[in-house]
Amino acid sequence: MRVGTVRERKDGEYRVGLTPEGAYALRGEGHEVVVEQGAGEGSGHSDAAYAATGAVMAPTPGDVWGTCDLVVKVKEPVASEFGYLRRECALFTYLHLAADRALTERLLESRCTSLAYELVRKPDGSLPLLAPMSQVAGRMAAEIGAHLLKHPGPGRGKLLGGVAGVPPGKVVIIGSGTVATAAARVLMGLDARVTVMSRDLARLLYLQENFGGRIATRISSPLSVAEEVHGADLAILSVLVPGAAAPKVLTREMVRSMGPGAVIVDVSIDQGGASETSHPTTHSNPTYIEEGVIHYCVSNMPGAVPQTSTQALTSATLPYIEALARRGVANALAADPALAQSLSTYEGKLVRGPVAETFGLAAAPNPFRVVSAES
Repeated sequence: MRVGTVRERKDGEYRVGLTPEGAYALRGEGHEVVVEQGAGEGSGHSDAAYAATGAVMAPTPGDVWGTCDLVVKVKEPVASEFGYLRRECALFTYLHLAADRALTERLLESRCTSLAYELVRKPDGSLPLLAPMSQVAGRMAAEIGAHLLKHPGPGRGKLLGGVAGVPPGKVVIIGSGTVATAAARVLMGLDARVTVMSRDLARLLYLQENFGGRIATRISSPLSVAEEVHGADLAILSVLVPGAAAPKVLTREMVRSMGPGAVIVDVSIDQGGASETSHPTTHSNPTYIEEGVIHYCVSNMPGAVPQTSTQALTSATLPYIEALARRGVANALAADPALAQSLSTYEGKLVRGPVAETFGLAAAPNPFRVVSAES
């Protein structure tokens, strides 16, 4: 198979979908590898390093998209890349289609076979290609929130950990998965007062036991969330419904109740955001103020630490890329139920029910699924 990767075009995105190590592994199995010139520079991988593996260095993105059977990326194609999508070239990347109607429609029009990293799901329910970036985003959310509370800037000028005689800041994390766990760990190190909220009692029990009672936990409901975020210094939103738009767990009134100079970091923004006041921002212009509260809603947070993120991501994705190249896309999907769940568009049809429901589009069954429809 001919496998390629391109330089990311999304604002502030310096990760790359395939490292020289990955190119070397694919070449060792007899596959051709095509890399756009400069694709890995932002994450510390030179063109020379790729060329040393036997990869072909392409001068333009079109030379990759137009000649490869499979393109692996990091983030969803942006509008300037829509014209490259075609039936003969499959795409494997983060897609988050429930937040992007334009991309969904273009994938369908092009009849491109698209596979979403975030939807690969093992039988135990784990999301192996989402987890490493969730760890990064969770750690970053805590660091960014702590920074935005400080002056200069519109933050209320508060040290999350407090000092002797001054109480620590109040942090509310909504969600209890990988992002929440990573954020809570960093915030505990800062000595902040942390409450994790979720409807998953088993996860709350896990966090309570593993963090030794150093955090508070509470079942989330509209009333309990309103009570906890009132007067909070920082809210981290990490609500995930795989493949679907994030539910709005914060109303505008709840945001207002936090008070001027508070901070919201909405990690759920790549699925549309979990607050009524959230809208996507970029690394170039990451924050805005709504209801007096600072909002950080960058949809590709891990792109700010591309060396760490690229290494973590590609270590997880490479076995799946190798399987797709070795077997061919259709056979690989048929052989691996976890990978089959990543299928998003196929032969001009949308096979993601939640995305279809979000946009009022027709949904088709996944021809490679061997498990229940949205399990």
